[in-house]
Amino acid sequence: MRVGGWGQPFTDYFSRELSWLAFNARVLSLAGDPDVPLLERARYLSIFATNLDEFFQVRVSGLADRVAAELTERTLDGHNPAEQLREVRQVTSELCCEQQRLFLEQVQPQLAAEGVHLLSVDDLDEQERDRLRQHFQDRVFPVLTPLAVDPGHPFPFISDLSLNLAVLMRDPVDSELRFARVKVPPTLDRWVPVGDQTNRFVALQDVIAAHLDMLFPGMELLEHHTFRVTRNADLTLNDEDAEDLLIAVEMELRRRRFQWAVRLEVADSISEEVLELLLRELELSSDAVDRIRGPVDLSGLNEIADLPRPELKWPHWRGITEPELSSEEGRVDFFRVLRSGDVLVHHPYSSFSRSVGELIHQAATDPTVLAIKLTLYRTSGDSPIIDSLVEAAESGKQVAVLVELKARFDEARNISWAKRLEQAGAHVAYGLVGLKIHAKIAMIVREEADGIRRYCHVGTGNYNHRTARLYEDFGLLTADAGVGADIAALFNQLTGYGRSVHHEHLITAPEQLRTRLTELIEQEAHVPGGGRIVLKLNSLADGAMIDHLYKASQAGVEIDLIVRGLCSLRPGVPGLSERIRVRSIVGRFLEHSRIYHFANGDGPGCPSTYIGSADLLPRNLDRRVEALVRVDDPHLAARVLEVADVCLSDERLAWTLDSDGVWTRCGGGGDDDPHVRLQQLAVNRAHSAERVLP
Repeated sequence: MRVGGWGQPFTDYFSRELSWLAFNARVLSLAGDPDVPLLERARYLSIFATNLDEFFQVRVSGLADRVAAELTERTLDGHNPAEQLREVRQVTSELCCEQQRLFLEQVQPQLAAEGVHLLSVDDLDEQERDRLRQHFQDRVFPVLTPLAVDPGHPFPFISDLSLNLAVLMRDPVDSELRFARVKVPPTLDRWVPVGDQTNRFVALQDVIAAHLDMLFPGMELLEHHTFRVTRNADLTLNDEDAEDLLIAVEMELRRRRFQWAVRLEVADSISEEVLELLLRELELSSDAVDRIRGPVDLSGLNEIADLPRPELKWPHWRGITEPELSSEEGRVDFFRVLRSGDVLVHHPYSSFSRSVGELIHQAATDPTVLAIKLTLYRTSGDSPIIDSLVEAAESGKQVAVLVELKARFDEARNISWAKRLEQAGAHVAYGLVGLKIHAKIAMIVREEADGIRRYCHVGTGNYNHRTARLYEDFGLLTADAGVGADIAALFNQLTGYGRSVHHEHLITAPEQLRTRLTELIEQEAHVPGGGRIVLKLNSLADGAMIDHLYKASQAGVEIDLIVRGLCSLRPGVPGLSERIRVRSIVGRFLEHSRIYHFANGDGPGCPSTYIGSADLLPRNLDRRVEALVRVDDPHLAARVLEVADVCLSDERLAWTLDSDGVWTRCGGGGDDDPHVRLQQLAVNRAHSAERVLP
């Protein structure tokens, strides 16, 4: 299978937007993979849809804004904004058609064969229709608000990502045509079970459409069509001018609801009359329209994917407890463990709740702990980490939390957490002017017999126990005094005043990361016989860093890149990047960890391995607070590289990128995908001997 390569002019860089769409195409391919369990294939259709929504809300809206401003500056890939927007709309249209084909021709009929029926109202028998009508009267009708459009009722505002029905009718009294909009309530389940059965479902919008006579009594219903609008959702806050960042973000969130539309999804059966009305009122051109064959908005398929049919899902995986953190005798003293050496956790193969979560919980309840400091970029709605921080603050401990209010699409949740923490007595800071705090760091200050000691966590993923079950991430737990001093200095810089200080064990952005990574890449280029670099990232699109990798390749450095998402680097070009190989792993768990390995980072023959929060994007290098930590324990560094080696040797889930921008799935078979191999490594580790503690 091959994806990508759409309209890429041959420059030294791939289009960032088209490369991201190639990533989402790789996600979509899993929905058509017969080796993927059926309900998981339905979930991938939902994930693809949700990914594409965010892409339109942020990237496409940004392109449309630049086109409207008549900006013509070309990006690294050689496109100007108008060309980029045109290419993006063409590719997204093709991908949406493939999504619909996979649903209608594969997933839906195969679900039916397994007894899960996604039906239309016309498929129901009379008894089922009677039950559905009763359900509509009892549960749906009271929530609906039909909105007429006429001289006395202006066209209603259509909120971002809302699903709607456009209804055209005739008034039998005066024979005038009438138009109304009915919003599908987002508070109700998107798939309605038919009668008492839990394996037969009708889409909520179809249930509403079948009972429009109850909403518009006495009217002659002529036609109805489902439609959905995507709006710009990028938060454009100028925090340099904001006197109170919390208030400014809250105001910007309210404004976001009324941003301009960038996409209109409509049922393929829509009439030209209704479509022209929608385009006119939404101020959109016809090239912003996606006609959908089948249900509009398949993001709701996550409800079907959650059905209790374990035989149609991935086998359940419960992360292991690292052997150093477990004991048959009962609860392990994490502080005692970390005094004897560092612990590396690798989620979801390692349990987040029984490692990072338990460390924060023990700190909250330990009377000798004086302070807890932590960065919060994203977390869950029912966060045990927040509960522990609140408990610690209420018990009198010094708790400082740096909450990133501008974490896209989590702004409202983070505001809520910030207020709860402040009410509990925690010190809450909202970051630095002009920068997002993306680093994943925590520090516990404890009074012990020999003085004050710091215990730290540096990770690649968020403090979110839910996503830690689905996202692949690393975390280093350590009581190393040098790491503790670096993190303490970083927290002081973030919550107070001060310029950047030199770190011995961390590399931080924005002050040091670009410079230090450049030095490490250049150092490999000067190793006699050629160096070696292995990077595992979510995204790679910074032109300057790509140029440094190109120069290293030309100097003889062998470079392997594992890039889950977008990659603007063009590999395998003779004389430019012939020693650079790029691959991507897309499968059960979201590859989210970042690894930076340099075979001679600490000098010839002395490798250095870092993990942390930063990708190689301009925003991570220049406009965010990021932290990488060096993994000094050689056994733990070997474990990090072992994960990279599993990804580099995989022939089942891996995709490789060629110099034309085309991603090709390896598809070489094999009994185990990399996720299964890493699960087995975790199990083997759990059965190994525990560390001897002092």
